[in-house]
Amino acid sequence: MEKNTWTTLSGEVKYDNPWIEVTEYQVLNPAGDAGIYGVVSFKNLAVGILPLDENMNTWLVGQYRYTLKEYSWEIPEGGAPEGSTPLESAQRELLEETGITAQKWTKILDMNTSNSVTDEVGVAYIAQDLSYGEAMPEDTEDLQLRKLPFQEVFDMAMRGEIQDGLSLVTIFKTKLLLDSGQL
Repeated sequence: MEKNTWTTLSGEVKYDNPWIEVTEYQVLNPAGDAGIYGVVSFKNLAVGILPLDENMNTWLVGQYRYTLKEYSWEIPEGGAPEGSTPLESAQRELLEETGITAQKWTKILDMNTSNSVTDEVGVAYIAQDLSYGEAMPEDTEDLQLRKLPFQEVFDMAMRGEIQDGLSLVTIFKTKLLLDSGQL
């Protein structure tokens, strides 16, 4: 059954800033009962990048995540604002956060990041044929950078030491592609 079983009666924006918009909808749920549904809409597309060198090393970015009130290790990530392509944004984010540029880019996934509360879409790339320079993080970012063997990053993800959704999906898909010889 692939039809919409929800009825939207009305919607009102409750909060809006340059990054997100929160809308409260008055709805009839699939059972026909009245209710509300809140949706967080992101104004940027999420992009994630797993840089992979010829020796199967990759880089993680560490930062304190205000929303979680804890430190997080993740693949390089950022947003693709309207008017830029996901690839352009991925290239910019990789350079900003790590100082790395890449000659080869492979898009490996599109995903819905948390479809019960947000319409945010994420895209992930593997970056290869790498060149190295100076990281240029934004003023709002206080980042640590770690170069690790990809297998160690995969093991960190399996142990729960990496919990960011876009990072996990990208790491696991990269592992499957590597193990199947598709990468």
